[in-house]
Amino acid sequence: MRELPAINTSLLAESLRAFLAEELRASGLSRYVVGLSGGVDSAVSAALAAKAVGASRVTCLALPGPTSSPESLEHARLVAAAFELSLEVVDLAAPARTLAATLGAEGDRFRLGNLMARLRMTALFDRARFAGALVLGTSNKSETLLGYSTLFGDSASSVNPLGDLWKTHIFPLAAHLGVPQAVVDKPPTADLWPGQTDAGELGFDYLEADPILYWHHEEGLDREQL
Repeated sequence: MRELPAINTSLLAESLRAFLAEELRASGLSRYVVGLSGGVDSAVSAALAAKAVGASRVTCLALPGPTSSPESLEHARLVAAAFELSLEVVDLAAPARTLAATLGAEGDRFRLGNLMARLRMTALFDRARFAGALVLGTSNKSETLLGYSTLFGDSASSVNPLGDLWKTHIFPLAAHLGVPQAVVDKPPTADLWPGQTDAGELGFDYLEADPILYWHHEEGLDREQL
């Protein structure tokens, strides 16, 4: 079986750190804003930003919704503590319920999930405008190629350090950066409804998908070859 090519994790971390430092300098703005979900992707983005520009110049928001897991907030706090980041909790449960009721979407978990993803990004861009900041992205290449993201939601950002990283490579990068093990080990989830996981929705996990995505998207293998 053809595997995903290995990476130099140290070189990757340094390259992304330098990229984030230069992007903020070039923007003329003062800081980054990032949503800390309690998952590994947002943890890696926040850690890279803290190393690039200093923890005091990274604003972290936890953005729970009506059905968010308490564990997600607990893990977001673990990440903030690990990298000496301040964390503000902005509870989006009430506005999410109000918007869902207005649109008649209360009983549809997929519609409510999309509303939550977009409300979270609305909150981040609003805070960025207020604080003179860039919104830090947290979406990886695997999610993008699978279509597993929400337009104008988690796929929106000002700068996305993970945009060309396979999900499989984010785990060793997280370990290299010092992301808490509880966050690295848990199943990936958008936390949009109870029990949701990426693998549960997709029907496969990233370890299975990433080599196929790589050899098709990067190396041009067709369906028969795959």
